[in-house]
Amino acid sequence: MGRGKIVIQRIDNSTSRQVTFSKRRNGLLKKAKELAILCDAEVGLIIFSSTEKLYEYSSTSVKSVIERYSKAKEQHHQLLNPDSEVKFWQREAAILRQQLHDLQENHRKLMGEELYGLGVEDLQKLENQLEMSLRGVRMRKEQVLTDEIQELNLKGNLIHQENVDLYKKVKFIQQENMELHKKVYGTRDPTSAKPAYA
Repeated sequence: MGRGKIVIQRIDNSTSRQVTFSKRRNGLLKKAKELAILCDAEVGLIIFSSTEKLYEYSSTSVKSVIERYSKAKEQHHQLLNPDSEVKFWQREAAILRQQLHDLQENHRKLMGEELYGLGVEDLQKLENQLEMSLRGVRMRKEQVLTDEIQELNLKGNLIHQENVDLYKKVKFIQQENMELHKKVYGTRDPTSAKPAYA
């Protein structure tokens, strides 16, 4: 038989209240731990009893969870404010523009363009970076060629095996033909057989 439905209201009896608090607190702490482990969530739980006793649980540290909460709350309030939201997206756009500019500049340098502002040390770094990239490309090229050679060797072996099998079949058919010829014409050589009317 199932448990009866409990009315959610303050428990008047102090002993019952304390027992319920203890049980539910332990259950809540257990669920918080499970949530953190099962779902890889960052969980923070703070409980003050009616006697001002503190109970806490955190999957990392309570301070870290509170700091993260404060930061998220602040960002949320900023996004609710239209002016702050516009500024936020303007900052994001400026960061992305700068990243794009840096990538384009780096690409031009790798292509050997716009090197006039670089000193010897910067040029040496660029040269080392290009050599590392080239080494990576050559290693990949070697791997691809090796794989292709192995595949061709495998195909060659398969074709050779097919040729051997076909050769055996041809020899077998020739043998069968010779035996049939012997049965039809006797032991005479089929090439020396003369027409019966000659």
